[in-house]
Amino acid sequence: MASISPPICTFGWPAPAFALPDVDGNLVSLQSSMGEKGLLVMFICNHCPYVKAILPRLIVDVTALKALGVNTVAIMSNDPSDYPEDSLDNMRTLAHDLALPFPYLYDETQAIAKAYDAVCTPDFFGFNQNFQLQYRGRFDESRKETAPASTRDLYHAMKLVAETGQGPKDQIASIGCSIKWKG
Repeated sequence: MASISPPICTFGWPAPAFALPDVDGNLVSLQSSMGEKGLLVMFICNHCPYVKAILPRLIVDVTALKALGVNTVAIMSNDPSDYPEDSLDNMRTLAHDLALPFPYLYDETQAIAKAYDAVCTPDFFGFNQNFQLQYRGRFDESRKETAPASTRDLYHAMKLVAETGQGPKDQIASIGCSIKWKG
């Protein structure tokens, strides 16, 4: 499983609209997801070791961001035919078992991943309240290993967005497993 890194932030890039079902079939849109101070859109999946390594800390950080007015949505865009762990049923189980504090959305057509130019899981897109991209970087310095004493790059970047409407000028690209595109 090769790791891949997305490009760094294109400041001000407008968030592409979406309307996707969550794991319970409720339609969630970009507009309805925006928090008072911003929105974190992240592309994740169930099977990726990079996502598994950060998920407990990610839940803590997005819960803290919610208190600062930054909402979060997670989008799963992988083709589950080759990765059954990423099926909608398994997404639902994960979301309920971990009581995810954000909607977990299914991008079955992969159109939203393509609109965002998402390339890996995890891939983070941090927007200010005006739907302008301010962060496209890593979660922290860890890779596939859990690093409990690691930096909190994503949290600090989105806290800055909540406070100022702008993300940090210096950002380090995320790293993860490639999106599993349909053949």
